[in-house]
Amino acid sequence: MNCMNPVDRILLVEDDPRLAEMLTEYLGQSGFRVTHAATGRAALDHIAGGDIDAVILDLMLPDMDGLDVCRHLRAGSDIPVLMLTARGDAIDRIVGLEIGADDYLPKPFEPRELLARLRAILRRRVDPRHLDAPSAKGSDDYLRFGRLEIDPAAHAARLDGVPCELTAYQFDLLLVLARHAGRVLSRDALMDLLKGEPLEAFDRSIDVHMSRIRATVEDDPKKPRRIITVRGAGYLFAKVQD
Repeated sequence: MNCMNPVDRILLVEDDPRLAEMLTEYLGQSGFRVTHAATGRAALDHIAGGDIDAVILDLMLPDMDGLDVCRHLRAGSDIPVLMLTARGDAIDRIVGLEIGADDYLPKPFEPRELLARLRAILRRRVDPRHLDAPSAKGSDDYLRFGRLEIDPAAHAARLDGVPCELTAYQFDLLLVLARHAGRVLSRDALMDLLKGEPLEAFDRSIDVHMSRIRATVEDDPKKPRRIITVRGAGYLFAKVQD
């Protein structure tokens, strides 16, 4: 099965016309249908109109902060978002991940890396056909740890029956941890299990995502009992939970 639908529709939000033209052509040759928006307002209008499978979002826009665009988008949509950030703006990357972006890419970048990261976030999309067809609670795929339920088929997690608000990437992280409950997984091991790009030494994106997961699955995120940090080693998902 092909991991990428050749008619995936991409919204490119970029105010640099030359970069936008180059990326539109490059992604078009790779099988995507690209729509370009040069401002945040234009981007939100396109998103409101639907028919978008993923967004490539530059954070430096002429009319509004790209982080605000991401925030507005996440208020009503789970469309995958790949942020483009200026090199060295670590705080923007962290804030972007915290408000729901799926991945980031610092400028300048190689178009091939952008393509690889875009394909990766598209692979993690929820198939809408699965949303109304949750796994049977007795099935092998359905996971339950005390009050926390994880349904891989529906790509959903629930705590006390209440849906946990997670991005597709965050759900995949939670699922990998849960399927290896009781084992300590390093950040590199998590990336390998997620079939993601290798981590750079300074890349703390998994840690940011993990804090967001804890915010929705833990009773007290400051004193986690489900996802435990093992200092110097990685993360452990507790087998026994209340």
